[in-house]
Amino acid sequence: MSEYDNTNSGALFKNDTEGKPKNFPPYGGSLNVDGVEYWVSAWVKDGKKGKFFSLAVKPKEAKAGEQRRPPTDSVEDEIIPF
Repeated sequence: MSEYDNTNSGALFKNDTEGKPKNFPPYGGSLNVDGVEYWVSAWVKDGKKGKFFSLAVKPKEAKAGEQRRPPTDSVEDEIIPF
């Protein structure tokens, strides 16, 4: 039996928000993008067209000696903010 490949996928779960600050996310989970792991937080918001999820994503902290991202072979692959 082969191991499940969860690359480029994730999951959200309902958080226990009892006793938590008002801005604590009611949903949380993890996400894998190109082999890099992230934490995902989600809030339900009301918009002009109805309810929607607002998301926040942050990288999971790497343990000592681990790389957070796979190295790139080319400078062209890197995104440089302006």
